[in-house]
Amino acid sequence: LEEAAFQLQQIFRIDISIALNILGTESMRAGHYRVAFTCFKLAADRGYSKAQFNVGLCYEHGRGTEKDLEKAAFYYYCAASKCHPMAQYRYARYLLCHTPEEEGYRHQKAVTFLEQAAMAGITEAQAHLGVLYVRGLEPKKKRGLRYLMLAAKNGDAQSRYHVGVCYEKGLGVQQNLAEAVKHYRQAAALGNRSAQKRLRV
Repeated sequence: LEEAAFQLQQIFRIDISIALNILGTESMRAGHYRVAFTCFKLAADRGYSKAQFNVGLCYEHGRGTEKDLEKAAFYYYCAASKCHPMAQYRYARYLLCHTPEEEGYRHQKAVTFLEQAAMAGITEAQAHLGVLYVRGLEPKKKRGLRYLMLAAKNGDAQSRYHVGVCYEKGLGVQQNLAEAVKHYRQAAALGNRSAQKRLRV
């Protein structure tokens, strides 16, 4: 009986969190930002990851509450720890933008969250990780190209442009100008100005 009662409490708790999150989403759509934030916060404080992500968005953009990037990062982290892919991406982005270069542990944590989000199919994470590997944090160019290709296949014009750069400069792949031009053309067709400039060159 105790086990059954505990299970019922858990179901009730989850159902209330889902309902509050839905109410928050509807309030946000109607432009009632303070009501939305209150609903999201109540559900987030019950541990509901989707609501935690929404609270993070509210703090990041100042919707229904004051803008506060540190609080946004806290709620993104809470949701990211529960495998919410977009929260993983946003928390990783926060770490990369607000962490000094010498704090290698936080950068590695950001890369880990980016990898998880990228594997879950978040195009923004694939693109960010691809550029990170090809250009910056870690010289893992082949892996970077693989992530850029994933993001490009998901319609990201900037990633398609970066794939062209990889082929033009031989980053993570054998240099191939014809292949580079092909990717630049595809990116340019999607409106990417960098690719359009590169084609003119």
